[in-house]
Amino acid sequence: MVDVKLKKVKYRVTSYCVAKEAGVSQSAVSRAYNPGGSVSKKTKEKVFAAAKKLGFRPNAIARSLINKRSNMIGIVMADVTNPFYPAVLELLVTKLQDVDLRPMILMASRDQQVDDLLPQLLEYQIDGLIITSATLSSSMADTCSEMGVPVVLFNRSVPNSSCSSIGCDNVGAARQVAQLFLDNKYSRIAYMAGVEDTSTNKDRQQGFYETLTEQGIEPQYVVGHYTYDGGFQAALALAEEGQYPRAIFCANDMMAMGAMDAIRYHLKLSIPKDVAVVGFDDIDNAHWPVYNLTTVKPSVERMVQRTVDNLVESQNRDDPVRVMEVVAAQLVRRESA
Repeated sequence: MVDVKLKKVKYRVTSYCVAKEAGVSQSAVSRAYNPGGSVSKKTKEKVFAAAKKLGFRPNAIARSLINKRSNMIGIVMADVTNPFYPAVLELLVTKLQDVDLRPMILMASRDQQVDDLLPQLLEYQIDGLIITSATLSSSMADTCSEMGVPVVLFNRSVPNSSCSSIGCDNVGAARQVAQLFLDNKYSRIAYMAGVEDTSTNKDRQQGFYETLTEQGIEPQYVVGHYTYDGGFQAALALAEEGQYPRAIFCANDMMAMGAMDAIRYHLKLSIPKDVAVVGFDDIDNAHWPVYNLTTVKPSVERMVQRTVDNLVESQNRDDPVRVMEVVAAQLVRRESA
């Protein structure tokens, strides 16, 4: 006699099974799981009780086909080696999940255009797009707008585009740094740029330069590419131009920390006695005792909340809600300046 062992087959629990168990129609089950569905409280309780008993999990993809909404929000990010952006990403994901939106994250390499990544995102029928630390062309921004996909640029802008832009008041914050240097009567001043063609760098440079040139001061200029190594090398390069600057404004904290290490350990100068250094972003490393960096602190939580609010509002409108908003930043004074 052959001993035959029957393999136990697991059947997938469907909305039909839940409807049968609850004694309601299948459409009632769908409405119970649809946030905007019209169903009585009693029916909803019966559906959820049956679903719990059977171990039913609603199919998000199927619901998106019915509702014509995926509730997915694409997030495109680059330069995650800068601690500022992982902190932003964590806040964005948390805030989106709080309002039942599903973040879908794509990482762009330094030499990759966001335009190259967007077709992949759009295939998933995303309901919105957030772009941080990366650049979107105005033509692709218009394409998203034509498809009804709202786009929010986080702390950056694209001239003459249909995107929303929510970011830090980079111009105003840079003016605060310039005024700090003027108040301390520094005459030899330098600006350390990040990536030259980004809107954040341009805005910071604009506010800094305008304030100084009004007082007849022309800052030295050097590029650090927003990295620690770039800031280190840029600080050394300033030594080749003659008298070393008395104060340096770095367009982000990573460059500022690299610059401080080069100034102290290679150029053998004291901070802030010989050189004052100011950064931008107020990342966690800026608090470390070895740096104690004077820096600009953007209102990141406010910026993230306004980004999510804009996307939520756009979900309920035929046309995306376009806003251009800048949020004030705070100059945090520590021991480097």
